[in-house]
Amino acid sequence: MLAALAVVVLISVIVVERHTLAESLRVLAHLNWAWFLLAGASEAVSLASFGLSRKLLLQVNGRPASFRTVMAITYAANALSISVPFAGAELALVFSYRQFRRHGVDAATTGWMLAVSAIFSTSALAFLLVIGALAGSASLASAAGFLGALVFIVPGAAVLLALRFETVRRFLHRLIAALVGLSRRVLGVPAHGVDGLDEFLDRVASLRLPWPRYAEVFGLAVLNWVADCGALACAIKATGQPVPWSSLLLVYGAGAAVGSTGITPGGFGLVELALTAALTAAGLHRSPALAAVLAYRLVNFWLILIAGWILMAVLAHRRIAPPDSGGLHEPSRNGHAGRPGVRSASDTGPAAGRRPGLLGPGPRRLAGHRV
Repeated sequence: MLAALAVVVLISVIVVERHTLAESLRVLAHLNWAWFLLAGASEAVSLASFGLSRKLLLQVNGRPASFRTVMAITYAANALSISVPFAGAELALVFSYRQFRRHGVDAATTGWMLAVSAIFSTSALAFLLVIGALAGSASLASAAGFLGALVFIVPGAAVLLALRFETVRRFLHRLIAALVGLSRRVLGVPAHGVDGLDEFLDRVASLRLPWPRYAEVFGLAVLNWVADCGALACAIKATGQPVPWSSLLLVYGAGAAVGSTGITPGGFGLVELALTAALTAAGLHRSPALAAVLAYRLVNFWLILIAGWILMAVLAHRRIAPPDSGGLHEPSRNGHAGRPGVRSASDTGPAAGRRPGLLGPGPRRLAGHRV
């Protein structure tokens, strides 16, 4: 219903603002290509920093991770996330989890990495929104920036508490058990309920990195958003317009907030409207503002969508070779198939007499975890 309403609103806006759209397309035809290419480079830096932060987090189990494979999974997951309305982010999370598991990362490390990565990513965005709110001149926009920061930080704080404190984990277990019980009664899945969930949550909570490494990961998370915002600034310069530096972070935050709703795939249409309105409020004329947003979305949405789906096809057809020491590695050149990781006989499946549980069999112990 919301998606249909969003489509109706988009069509109405296009009809009403068709002259503005036509003018913006003429502006696009005369882009400064140096600035546009710089926008593309900024977007590449944004995703590379996000992938590098995941690679660093995966080292918590003491095993090396291939940056190329991490980036392939990151691009493919982003493409999936912006291709599906409402559930895109959740499907991308499941896809990432299965791909990292397929490439030999144990269940606890994968779950911990995805959770901590999400915490640092949302916290970094909240941090930038606070900076934007402090730098903004309009009180209403500043208040919106603080509110947006709060919205982005609360989910991450909740997950962090669940990972850190046993009482919160027990509450999380009861909540998940209730939801799984409802799913089993209505849908008949999962077949084995929440068997092994306590053990899984305890294993995830036991993983630790040195504090300097956490600072490094947070810095990369900030760079991820700053580089993406930089791509927007370069797109504005590509249209020959001045960048509204004092309000740029709040303008960017408006687009990020609308895109996170998931009403349309990747916020398609809605992000364009929100960013154009925010840039117009910041002092740009409507046609150049829309042209800048369309140029930004070419690198922020369409190029990632195309590259991600290509890499998803590559991942789907990749044959995983057995590495020497486990972890995330590249396939061998001759492409022989094999099981990822080197596992002992006790690690080849669930313990005798035990059901595999909600999250699958996975490894029965955690190698190289840090406390």
